[in-house]
Amino acid sequence: MFEIFIGIVSGFISGMGMGGGTILILCLSMFMNVEQHIAQATNLVFFIPTSIIAIATNVKQKNIDFKVGIPIVISGVIGAIIGAFYANKTNVKELRKYFGVFVGLIAIWEIYYLIKKYIIDKKTHNK
Repeated sequence: MFEIFIGIVSGFISGMGMGGGTILILCLSMFMNVEQHIAQATNLVFFIPTSIIAIATNVKQKNIDFKVGIPIVISGVIGAIIGAFYANKTNVKELRKYFGVFVGLIAIWEIYYLIKKYIIDKKTHNK
């Protein structure tokens, strides 16, 4: 039952374009004690259908700039191949540490962005 809840929450966040896979990996590895390699591979399987739905929805709404998107897709595929190869060669403890650093950097960026937005909004409202 917990798996269904994780899937719904991750899918919802993915549908909003915020990377539900990160939530999925955290939940699988922290709450369900799934090994990091397996959690990340499971995320890739989860990613395929959610991405197809998100792409179809955004193409229909004309939200995709293909001139920008195509080079990113090609680079992303190359990066995914290199990353998957590297992840398979990395032991579980190191992989968890790398993932933790990655999530920490995302958190720092989000906090910075929120503070910056708050300051800008405050200056705008005071004028």
